[in-house]
Amino acid sequence: MQNYETILIEYDGAVAIVAMNRPEVMNAVNEHMLDELANAFAALSANLAVRCIVLTGSGKSFGSGQDLRDFMAAYQSAEPIVISEHLAKYHTIIHAIRSAPKPVIAMIRGAAAGASCNLALACDLRTAAENARFIEAFARIGLVPDAGGAYFLNRLVGIGKAMELAMLADEISGVEAEKLGLVNFCVPEDALRDKTMELAHRLAEGPTAAYTLIKKLMYSAENSSLADSLKLEGELQDLAFATKDHREGVMAFLQKRNAVFTGE
Repeated sequence: MQNYETILIEYDGAVAIVAMNRPEVMNAVNEHMLDELANAFAALSANLAVRCIVLTGSGKSFGSGQDLRDFMAAYQSAEPIVISEHLAKYHTIIHAIRSAPKPVIAMIRGAAAGASCNLALACDLRTAAENARFIEAFARIGLVPDAGGAYFLNRLVGIGKAMELAMLADEISGVEAEKLGLVNFCVPEDALRDKTMELAHRLAEGPTAAYTLIKKLMYSAENSSLADSLKLEGELQDLAFATKDHREGVMAFLQKRNAVFTGE
């Protein structure tokens, strides 16, 4: 794994922890960070020794969103700004998270604003500290939600609440985010890492091949007809049935012992 300038990667057994690492600007996202995140997720997805990925931020915040100083430099140049080209880098990371052949957990403390918030929403599961602050901040600067915000918000909280969060751009706490379904678990800040790593290790010790297929089935179902979803269900269950972990799970059940999954 290469050395990075804007992110840190730490390993805890089969869990890889990717931390956005610009704490002096609350981990604001710049072009270099986007490139390094894309590189890291590609490498970790291909690494069979890694069976769960945690995405977080260094210091006191998850992330404050796009570094607006990049926009100021663009405003002052003679070159026209084509923001959709810039967003393509976010989209690469979102696709990498969703297609990663292993679970991805966002661990959130402090601010998760704008595009950073939506990178968290792209993850499979989310843990948050009570002091977390989720802000769809785009309307505050006259923009629409990007980095997949509209897609994730509608599916997690419904159109009515999604519209409120997008238009009013009010921040919500980790506690409220859990009630809304934006996060799976909310705990006191001093318990956040332990809770996240407990969850990450549980997933890392699970049937990784099945998790890969679960992600494909669940995310495909969001935009599929019932008939198409049932068809895919059968195709993926054929693949799951052929895994070593499936056979191990059945034998462990019959032998009344805990299964030992290898991810195969």
